[in-house]
Amino acid sequence: MDRVLHLDHDVLILDKPAGLLVHPGPRGQSSLSDFLPDLWFEMARPPALAHRLDRDTSGCLVLGRHQKALMKLGRLFSRGSVDKTYWAMVRGVPPADQGRIDLPLLKVLPETGGWRIRPDPAGLPAITEYRVLGGGGGLSWLELRPLTGRTHQLRIHCASIGTPIVDDPFYGDSAVPLAGPLHLLARSVMLPLRRDAPPIRATAPPPAHMLPALAACGYL
Repeated sequence: MDRVLHLDHDVLILDKPAGLLVHPGPRGQSSLSDFLPDLWFEMARPPALAHRLDRDTSGCLVLGRHQKALMKLGRLFSRGSVDKTYWAMVRGVPPADQGRIDLPLLKVLPETGGWRIRPDPAGLPAITEYRVLGGGGGLSWLELRPLTGRTHQLRIHCASIGTPIVDDPFYGDSAVPLAGPLHLLARSVMLPLRRDAPPIRATAPPPAHMLPALAACGYL
C-alpha cells in the first residue's frame, strides 16, 4: 500500500488522509476499520490502533500488530515517550519565532449537545512547543511538538496565540470561508520501542491540499 510508512513484525505506521475517522462514526461514515482487513499482511489478525488522530488531521498513525506490541506502545504513549512532530499552516504570525504554549483544556458538554473543548484553568494540563519554519501571504508554517495529548490541543493552542490553523471549522477565523481540509499534518513520529535497537522513525509527506500554502511559506 502506498500509505504504509513503516512495517515490521511489531509496528505498522500509516499515512492517514484528512477526513478519515480512526473509529467508526455514529452515522456510518467510512473509517480506518473498513481498511483493516487489507492490513494483516503475514499476521493472524489485523493491527490495532496505538493512539488516535482527529478525523481532520493527516499523517503518521501508529498501529500495533499484536497484543505485546500494543502494550509496549501504550506505555510509550501514556508516559509521553513518543516524539511527535506536526506541521500546521496558520493564519497570521505568532508572537515569537519559537515558544511554549501552556494552556489547560477542559472537555464540556454544552446544552446544545456535542462535546466541546475550551481553555480553562480547571482543565487538564496541555503543553505545546512551536517553531516558525516559514511565512508568506499572511500565513505562517509552524512546527508543533505536543508534550501532552489532549483532544484538539494543537488547534486550540494555535488559535490561542492568534494564529488559527487554516480551514479549521471549529477554532478558525469564522470570517474566513473554509476552502478545504484542515492544514494540520502529523509530520513525523519516533518510537523508542526496543532497548537493543534504534528508535522506529517515520515521516509523512505533506498532503496535496497543504502544498499551495507551504509553497507560499517557502517550502520547496
